[in-house]
Amino acid sequence: MNTEKDAPLVRFLSLHGLASYDQLVDRAAREPEWFWEAVMQFFGLHFFKPYERLLDVSNGPEWPQWCVGGTTNIAYNCLDRTIANGFGDKTAILWEGEDGARSAMTYTELRETVRKAAGGLSALGIGQGDVVGLFMPSVPETIAAFLAIASIGAIALPMFSGFGAHAVADRLMDAGAVAVITVDRTYRRGKAVEMAEIVDSVRGEVQSIRHIVVVPRDPQKPDPRWLCWNEMLSRGTSTAPVELPAEAPMMLVYTSGTSGKSKGTVHTHCGFMTKVALDFGMILDLRTTDRLLWMSDMGWLTGPILAVASPLVGATTLLAEGVPDYPEQGRLWRLAQDYAISFLGVAPTMVRSFMQHPAGTVESYDLSAVRVTASTGEPWTPEAWNWFDEKVCGKRAPILNYSGGTEIGGGILAGTILHRDLKPCAFAGPIPGMGAVVVDAEGYPVPRGEVGELALTVPSIGLTRGLWHDRERYLESYWSQIPGMWVHGDFASVDEDGNWFIHGRSDDTIKIAGKRTGPAEIETYLYETGKVAEAAAIGIPDPVKGSAVVCVCVLASGVKGTPEVSEELRRAVADGLGSSFRPKEIIFVDDIPKTRSMKTMRRVVRSVCVGKEVGDLSGLVNPEAVTQLRDRLGAGKTSG
Repeated sequence: MNTEKDAPLVRFLSLHGLASYDQLVDRAAREPEWFWEAVMQFFGLHFFKPYERLLDVSNGPEWPQWCVGGTTNIAYNCLDRTIANGFGDKTAILWEGEDGARSAMTYTELRETVRKAAGGLSALGIGQGDVVGLFMPSVPETIAAFLAIASIGAIALPMFSGFGAHAVADRLMDAGAVAVITVDRTYRRGKAVEMAEIVDSVRGEVQSIRHIVVVPRDPQKPDPRWLCWNEMLSRGTSTAPVELPAEAPMMLVYTSGTSGKSKGTVHTHCGFMTKVALDFGMILDLRTTDRLLWMSDMGWLTGPILAVASPLVGATTLLAEGVPDYPEQGRLWRLAQDYAISFLGVAPTMVRSFMQHPAGTVESYDLSAVRVTASTGEPWTPEAWNWFDEKVCGKRAPILNYSGGTEIGGGILAGTILHRDLKPCAFAGPIPGMGAVVVDAEGYPVPRGEVGELALTVPSIGLTRGLWHDRERYLESYWSQIPGMWVHGDFASVDEDGNWFIHGRSDDTIKIAGKRTGPAEIETYLYETGKVAEAAAIGIPDPVKGSAVVCVCVLASGVKGTPEVSEELRRAVADGLGSSFRPKEIIFVDDIPKTRSMKTMRRVVRSVCVGKEVGDLSGLVNPEAVTQLRDRLGAGKTSG
């Protein structure tokens, strides 16, 4: 049985004579070259040719060069290295369709599929530096295709499986993709989603596309209009991963667009694999003995992270088609039970929705195999944290809070198994190697208990290498606010006990009567009433106070949007923050606009409420929520 003494983090601390996690964080910030090399050696990451220098910052902290002169390949490290470590016969991937269909694939079988796919892509004339789109649901071929693209030195472009034609076309055109790998159809809540048809509809619009490769739902009935996946696999010869410059681009991921037009982030072979190995293989304690379930789309960074993290450590991943609460409300818990999941990933927004299910839903499943849980996305609320800790974790499995971003290639802050006494919603602190601090607008550290900007003071190996074809936007977005610091755009704080907290996006700040607050603080008081399942607090112009609070709310199950409930919600905020923050309006809706990573799109909510253009909505998982919010405002169905 796994114990805390066996934890990779504990072994790493002992190996380097460090008495505490804080000592590790401090040394990693002072000596980044020592730290990242130590991480690579700890995990045995393979370089065909050793690098001459780990880090070169001669072009400034904005443009570091990593593993200078070295060569590697992330696909080799995920498969060939792992099989050499004795995991060839181990199950790499389990899969369950929405209809209950199941399949499994060992590491040896996965490597053979990847090598055939790599040969097939090469036979199509696709090679190093070519961008290949991945418009795929959660199926084993998604992982195989992703690793095959990396194996030949091409650049993977994962896209959200729920995208419409316009969003797919925009990303393919911006990236200059030469091919797309997709499926003929997938199922979501019982409905067929014709994914290949979406790609085919934009083929004439995206002039760079030369090939569309389709994984058929029924292998016996491929659509003759497209190149079948199995046919592509048979076209070439089995091809081993090629030797690549360590900093060769491996993946292009577009941000979810919470602050406007999506940005194309660029991740490299050495950078992404090393950051993922650290975050999951050490900090979040993913082990070779684990079975991992985290229902995440490939178009959200967590998808590619899991595609790399699990094979890097030799764990088993369960992929599940569809959503976590269909065809039964307790599907996620049933999957965790049936597959003896030991590492379970969730999003706080998802947990808040589970809290609305009938009493006893979670309790009817056996979750005793769950050893560790991890979460990312929106900030937690104490109510959701405590519910999850009791109902799912059994106050036994730790909740490892994890926050970062697409641009980071992973996390900035996290919990660890060494910090079991954290307060609800908290993080243990910065992930080593990030140099994370909480500062004011001038870059000075804020006192304990005060909210400031989350910033990075040292280059991190996982950071995006700029933005795709947009050098100036990269500098403006992350490096222009405080010279020499990466400003992430999140509000954060450290309390008197050393617990770290995220308070939402700093561009969502609400300033009333001279006081700044993040929306999460307002929303917490709404949740504490027990009447609200989801909320988005925004500030709108007010002729008297300058700004006024508007709260868009999804009510808890069984609660009706009466004037009395509305007044209770107003009073809860005013009692908590003062009368200046008493909401001007409470708007009741069925859903709130969210990104595919389940982050609330307050930018969109604010734009709708003040009658402005909403901008890029391609990252929304629920665009119908925008239409309903407009309708509610137009019909005057608010409490105002």
